[in-house]
Amino acid sequence: MIEIENLSKSFTLHNQGGARIEVMQGATFSVAPGECVALTGNSGAGKSTLMRMIYGNYRAEAGHIRIAGVDVARAEPREILRLRREVLGYVSQFLRVVPRVPTREVVAEPLLALGRPRDEAFARAEALLERLNIPPRLWGLSPTTFSGGEQQRVNIARGFVRDWPALLLDEPTASLDPTNREVVLSLIEEAKGRGAAIVGIFHDSAARARVADREIDVSAFAPEAARAAHA
Repeated sequence: MIEIENLSKSFTLHNQGGARIEVMQGATFSVAPGECVALTGNSGAGKSTLMRMIYGNYRAEAGHIRIAGVDVARAEPREILRLRREVLGYVSQFLRVVPRVPTREVVAEPLLALGRPRDEAFARAEALLERLNIPPRLWGLSPTTFSGGEQQRVNIARGFVRDWPALLLDEPTASLDPTNREVVLSLIEEAKGRGAAIVGIFHDSAARARVADREIDVSAFAPEAARAAHA
């Protein structure tokens, strides 16, 4: 479902005389349906950069990112938007929403974008909000007024509101209390059970051990490591 092949990335610092920083080189791995692959490595190894390239936020310098037949590294913006709407979900660490949009609608939006009936979309959204312990009195309010933990749970509900064939998870259990952490881990296991291909970053080692089938050390794709492997 997700295939990464010879992926490379560098950044040019235009405010520092055009200095070029190589981030990764030759990244290659795949994720099968129903499999969760955890990205590991020290801070700065490139885990978040790789995740953003898979989602299409960062342009790959070389290589391929194939998801459901679409090469994100070569796709036009409209193709990436369609992929996000129909195939690829993303649970980031931070909730970014339009102010004043009610929480219920924020969570239901991925289903509404597919043309699902509003009653059906809202029912699914409310079921997830309840499961993640967001009280009904908050469903009609904008989540921009919520606490950090509540916003994170709204973000998780939005990410799991539909059955994505592929899913990216960036620290989904960070800062959660034990009760809600257990809910999120169960949601991940259910997604795997229905065949979702998942790439995740989990600094919570116990969570990683529970849901990840394999670990990919992103440090192995550092330019120095790639050159040493081919020396």
